[in-house]
Amino acid sequence: MEKIEHRAVIKFLTKQGKSVQTIFQELLAVYADFAPGKTMVYKWHDLFKQGRESIEDELRSGRPIEATTPEIVEKVEKLVLEDARLKKKQLAAMVGVSESSILNILHHHLGMTKVSARWVPRILTPLQKRERVECSHQFLELCGERKEEVMARIFTGDVTWVHHYEPESKQESMQWHKKGTPPKKFKVSQSAGKIMATIFWDTEGILLIIKNVVRL
Repeated sequence: MEKIEHRAVIKFLTKQGKSVQTIFQELLAVYADFAPGKTMVYKWHDLFKQGRESIEDELRSGRPIEATTPEIVEKVEKLVLEDARLKKKQLAAMVGVSESSILNILHHHLGMTKVSARWVPRILTPLQKRERVECSHQFLELCGERKEEVMARIFTGDVTWVHHYEPESKQESMQWHKKGTPPKKFKVSQSAGKIMATIFWDTEGILLIIKNVVRL
């Protein structure tokens, strides 16, 4: 009855002329953890806009359940959001469909790709982003009309830790990632030793590299 209840609410709000995003947010506000998934809301919103009146499932006349039904897509999405490192083989076993169906759902229905969290740039807070923009504007104002001349006289540096071996391989760090949502970087185990590398460079290239060995 829960699905029927959700569909009835979607039908009512759709007939009121509310957008699908507004309907999805209102369902989340009321049902919280028991709210229907976005895929299901979008599907039924479209059906009701096209003139459908029934909120019941269509009779299938013995036709087998498709591996890409909204319910299965919703289940895969929930599992991946809970653990982005699940492999397609694990997802297939948990959902009860083939690995090829899992890939189809992830890529074509959920718009997800697998990326290495270790290669994701540092995530800045909104305040840090704003401060960097303000500093950049101030610097450009100081340069005035002599931007190229000033840039040629600037050198900068950075510091990084270089481990004696990679604590986590690229393959081990892979996780499912939806466009627009940066993946989380998991904590990795430390290696037996590491080097602190300090590098200075200008517009012409690297000026100096300082390496300090640290034993753990």
